[in-house]
Amino acid sequence: MLDATDRKLIEATQAGLPLTPEPYQAIAEKLGLTADEVMARLSAMQDSGVIRRIGAVPNHYKLGYRYNGMTVWDLPDDKIDELGQQVGQLAFVSHCYHRPRHLPDWSYNLFAMVHGKTQADVDRQIKQITDLLGDHNRGCDVLYSTKILKKTGFRSRSKSTLSDSVDP
Repeated sequence: MLDATDRKLIEATQAGLPLTPEPYQAIAEKLGLTADEVMARLSAMQDSGVIRRIGAVPNHYKLGYRYNGMTVWDLPDDKIDELGQQVGQLAFVSHCYHRPRHLPDWSYNLFAMVHGKTQADVDRQIKQITDLLGDHNRGCDVLYSTKILKKTGFRSRSKSTLSDSVDP
């Protein structure tokens, strides 16, 4: 169960960590905590599943990676964990997920996001994944990004906002 301090910590971090050399210290000062307490609370919330992950979300376009493709793969269900781990460990794969199929229209069950500075870079990466999957690859496609979308995670609303939006 989250206490009031955990809720304040989630609200203080849900839009991202401060871009300072010591982000946990900056959050701690804002909330009247120590940096160690902030890190311990975030770690405990991760361990309990309240927070799934804490990580950087780079803007690939600003870094020069203008070609972005979500590759989708149809793999045998009994191989998905093993092969997904291998694909996810490739240096050029930023996201790798096992997702349910939606037959008969969507047979793909592994998603892997790749980024390149050129179309040829992305094509080489897709070929490398194809080679890694070998005969287990029963089909694939690539969904290319056409624009950058705002990247955000879950957003919590404060209790006052929630109570204002609930009908009596």
